[in-house]
Amino acid sequence: MKKIILFVMVAVVGITASNAQSAKKAKVAKVEGAGMVFENETIDYGTIAHNADGNRQFVFVNNGNKPLIISNAAGSCGCTVPTSPKEPIMPGAKAVIGVKYATDRVGPFTKTVTVTSNATGQPTKTLTIKGTVLPDAAPAATKS
Repeated sequence: MKKIILFVMVAVVGITASNAQSAKKAKVAKVEGAGMVFENETIDYGTIAHNADGNRQFVFVNNGNKPLIISNAAGSCGCTVPTSPKEPIMPGAKAVIGVKYATDRVGPFTKTVTVTSNATGQPTKTLTIKGTVLPDAAPAATKS
């Protein structure tokens, strides 16, 4: 009896684990022409230190059947500097839009990056970064 119960439990766990893994491998819908599907359209920096590393990446895939050409990537202000691939992104290929936020500015922030491309149905795409930059720690009080 113990062996049967153990076998059933192992089978249930195995089936559950295999279903969970296949759910993560969601297929990206193909489009006619060039396409652009991002893993995340918002990056949350969370709470970061003053002058911390402000570099992050938006990863995307060309889900179309033609090369994707990014003609421009612009930040909403001078504190947000994006970088984009200059060469065409072939169908099925992954690429990255890099963004650097100037973390010398203390306080909460929400900024956007506007990406212009030849993607079918969405020639412009707006990506968002957000977070809070903490001020430097107060200097320790000195004893007199």
